[in-house]
Amino acid sequence: MKFLDEAKIFIKSGPGGQGCMSFRREKYVEFGGPDGGDGGRGGHIYVECVNNLNTLIDYRYQQHFKAQKGRPGMGANCAGAAGKDIVLKAPVGTQIFDESREFLLADLTTPGEKILLLEGGQSGAGNTRFKSSTNRAPRKTTPGGEGKEMWIWLKLKLIADAGLVGLPNAGKSTFLAATSRARPKIADYPFTTLKPQLGVVGVNDREFVLADIPGLIEGAHQGIGIGDKFLGHVERCSVLFHLVDATSEDVAADYQTVLGEMQAYGMGLTDKPQIIGLNKCDALADEEIAEKLAVLKAAADHPVLPLSGVSKKGVPEVLSALIGFIEQPEKAVEETAIQKADAPWSPL
Repeated sequence: MKFLDEAKIFIKSGPGGQGCMSFRREKYVEFGGPDGGDGGRGGHIYVECVNNLNTLIDYRYQQHFKAQKGRPGMGANCAGAAGKDIVLKAPVGTQIFDESREFLLADLTTPGEKILLLEGGQSGAGNTRFKSSTNRAPRKTTPGGEGKEMWIWLKLKLIADAGLVGLPNAGKSTFLAATSRARPKIADYPFTTLKPQLGVVGVNDREFVLADIPGLIEGAHQGIGIGDKFLGHVERCSVLFHLVDATSEDVAADYQTVLGEMQAYGMGLTDKPQIIGLNKCDALADEEIAEKLAVLKAAADHPVLPLSGVSKKGVPEVLSALIGFIEQPEKAVEETAIQKADAPWSPL
């Protein structure tokens, strides 16, 4: 299934049915009186949050949704049938904006959550509604209310507890594959990850959801490379795990590049707790690892942990630190966990 995280659609609720003007016609009943029924209401437009979807691809092939109009009323005080409602299915984490993208209409974060976006037109009144002691034969009815219409934007932001960020080929997909059952594409060229990937990570009988997004390069906020549009999928994360390639010549510059792109994106990403991971340490000597750890610690205001996604050395300590931030989002991770994970790199 293809991944799509944005879609623009047109929705219109159904108009209400016309009220009926009718009089009772029956043998031997001289003054039957009015018996015109009301029309039916127009169909509503709902959006429901469901668990079994992770993409908005269905809304690429159908962009217009119009609810059914209400049926007109009939004689014998028969009311018209209500128009059929439309229920749009959306993945967990979908946000709904108006056409200008300036106003957030809804944020669907709970499976089973259902909201009314557009209400159908009101039903028209039949002439029975207007009878009185002074008006025994009213010939007045009202038409049904008009349906409402609008364009809306659907934007999906995946819900994960921790998010992976870094330059292309920093080892994010390898780390995700090493810690979960997710099987992302892994190769020795940039941008092997073209869409966000989710994996469930288990740590000491506890679990959390880890999100991997395509790598960022300098100028991503200007659309260079894949751009920064996938950063929205880590906005909801409690902690970010920033992977830096230890085999790079300048690990501090790599860190600053990604940090600058997150600052340009905004949305409070740089205010989130972060853990810096010096990845691919199995490819370096101990002296080189110590040197690059010192450089990275001097450039970053966050804990720096050495690891290798391939050999899994240092991975358990990283996972313990991540789940500490997740379970205590308003506090720093326990010092004991950081001290253990921040210990000098030891050969396998």
